[in-house]
Amino acid sequence: QTKKQCDQKLLIRMKTECVPCSLNFKTQCPAGYIKITNGTGIPDCRYYLEIKAHVLSFPGCRHHCMKEFEQPECCQGYWGPDCMGK
Repeated sequence: QTKKQCDQKLLIRMKTECVPCSLNFKTQCPAGYIKITNGTGIPDCRYYLEIKAHVLSFPGCRHHCMKEFEQPECCQGYWGPDCMGK
């Protein structure tokens, strides 16, 4: 039995929304994602507040999240939904 299916591992990264750093330690990643930053996250963004007619921007924090999933793929020389060979 030769191996016909060679799944590819894919890493998907995303960042949570920018919020005040003091609130960010409660922020969760979306379902299925693993939080790869901890505490208050990374202070690399700005969030906006509308006060009366003004929009003010403040430094904020966000978390980085990661999800790993396997994409089914056929090995070289095989193709199709059932990974048929020559």
